[in-house]
Amino acid sequence: MSETDVPPNSLVLYKKRPARVLKSGDRLEIELEDKNQLKVRSKDILLLHPGPLNSLDELPAIDQGLFELAQLTWEILAESNASLSLAELAELAFGVYDPYTAWKVWQWVEDGLYFTGDIETIWARPAEYVAQERIARQARQAEKSAREDFLKRAISGSISPKKDSRYLRELEEFALGRRKESRLLRDLGRSERPENAHALLLEWGVWDYKVDPYPHRLGLSLEPPAVDLPPLPEEKRVDLTRLPAFAIDDRDNQDPDDAVSLIEYQQDEQGNFLGGQIWVHVADAAALVPPDSPADLEARARAATLYLPEGQIPMLPRQAVAALGLGLQEVSPSLSFHIRLDAEAKIIGVEIQPAWVRVQRLTYEQAEEQLQDEPLRSLYHLTQVYHARRRAAGAYLLDLPETTVRVVGDQVAITPLARLRSRDLVREAMLMAGEAAAIFAMQHGIPAPFVSQEATLPTEASLQKLDEASLAVRYALRRSLKRSQTSAIPALHAGVGLPAYCRATSPLRRYLDLVVHQQLRAWLRGDEVLDQQALIERVGNTEALAGILAQAEMLARRHWTLVYLLQHPEWQGEGVIVEVNGLRGVALIPELALETVIHLRAETSLDTVLRLGVRAVNLPELEAHFYVL
Repeated sequence: MSETDVPPNSLVLYKKRPARVLKSGDRLEIELEDKNQLKVRSKDILLLHPGPLNSLDELPAIDQGLFELAQLTWEILAESNASLSLAELAELAFGVYDPYTAWKVWQWVEDGLYFTGDIETIWARPAEYVAQERIARQARQAEKSAREDFLKRAISGSISPKKDSRYLRELEEFALGRRKESRLLRDLGRSERPENAHALLLEWGVWDYKVDPYPHRLGLSLEPPAVDLPPLPEEKRVDLTRLPAFAIDDRDNQDPDDAVSLIEYQQDEQGNFLGGQIWVHVADAAALVPPDSPADLEARARAATLYLPEGQIPMLPRQAVAALGLGLQEVSPSLSFHIRLDAEAKIIGVEIQPAWVRVQRLTYEQAEEQLQDEPLRSLYHLTQVYHARRRAAGAYLLDLPETTVRVVGDQVAITPLARLRSRDLVREAMLMAGEAAAIFAMQHGIPAPFVSQEATLPTEASLQKLDEASLAVRYALRRSLKRSQTSAIPALHAGVGLPAYCRATSPLRRYLDLVVHQQLRAWLRGDEVLDQQALIERVGNTEALAGILAQAEMLARRHWTLVYLLQHPEWQGEGVIVEVNGLRGVALIPELALETVIHLRAETSLDTVLRLGVRAVNLPELEAHFYVL
């Protein structure tokens, strides 16, 4: 179409809306319904009628009567099974073809119920299509009316979770991170944030505080692995059942995967340590989960066991714990680390063997009561010498408040972790096993995931000050710590004060610990071990997933801690100011291991202890507001 084909005052279609041509030329000048004027190319418009059309206001509005006429016209055209141009169809329906009838007929074509086509050729729709489309339109109209009714009730807060479930399901999926957008939030004029969806679901009684959305939002599976494990293979194992072995852990621990045995503790007449030997026994997960087996692939996709206050989701099938958990059977299979120490608590010998062990399970509290008796007494002293060696090498212990958060039925229980010597014993023994695994791997050229960390506290004086440091100083140090790194190259781990270190004592719970065991077991059997490239791929995948797991666990702990405050609205306790910025402070509440922002009444120094009460809890935003008593 050239510009000469479109005279002034023609009716044209521009972006599916009517327009009137004001002036022809190289570019057409047109007027829109809102009286705005544009210059457009001829290919951007469609000529409906050459005019004259004096004003777009003269065009008729579309009403029900107009579409009743469309139906009559369709019946006539459908009988002839012919096609007509826009002009011919206007003549048939109205007896005249002018801008007004052209616009009416074009609306029929645009509507699409009875007619389809273009300016030159318009066809009547088949009767079957018209009948089906009418039903579909009626259904859409009924749905529209029902949704409008739902939105009115939503605005007034008169929601019925059961009756309105089909509308609320979309909101739930958005709140759980399964949808990227929410039409309902848009319709209600609210920003599309999962927190807003969470707030509405609580307000309407669709959810209660028991819904923890964070693992879902982060895309984590909450179902245990559905993979079968083979029976334990028949193989030679050293019999260590004669040695007392102790698996020491929290009361609620469900997957005991490490234990310790004392072999020898030497000291002179003055009580100076001369050397010693211990066994660290670890659940023999690699015996049932070799590399690239179905269980290994499942564990690799999970990276670690997910620990939530409402329960744990294991990395390995539940039958792995039943078969391998230390102390769950009268005799347990283990991969045991025989470690020899010199007078300076340096590791001078490492032997690793599959073994049979007889394990006694103890809680930390039970072990604490037995520390004055052998063999735990000497085992504790041995691990303290090892701890002193690590401290001399730059290791540090921040000793910040910790709690366990558990959901028991409908109630949340928060228990501060007591500082116990039994915890120190287990920590040091497990670090010793990690160093022993690294030493063994380096001595025999076994690729392994080594964990390292750059130094933050370079001097012994700094460490001595840390022992006496206030809570605020330790809090600030934690925030300044460099992240640990995992690679196939051994390097210093400054945080634990060890020249080389592998995490090797939790193969039922952490995938890279399992990889360490797979590598050690393959070497012990004389089989081929994973090369560095395969190891690096596993490390990269696991590190990325581990960050997501840690975030889910942190958010879930905070969620349930706030639920605890909702269940105890009269709670009062102490908060320690650990950060100050003007009249804004950060308080650490040791009893809850909770950080919160406090608005201070006056200038306040670090480590000031304030008595706090709960002002309000905003669960969807994970915010707790306190006031100073």
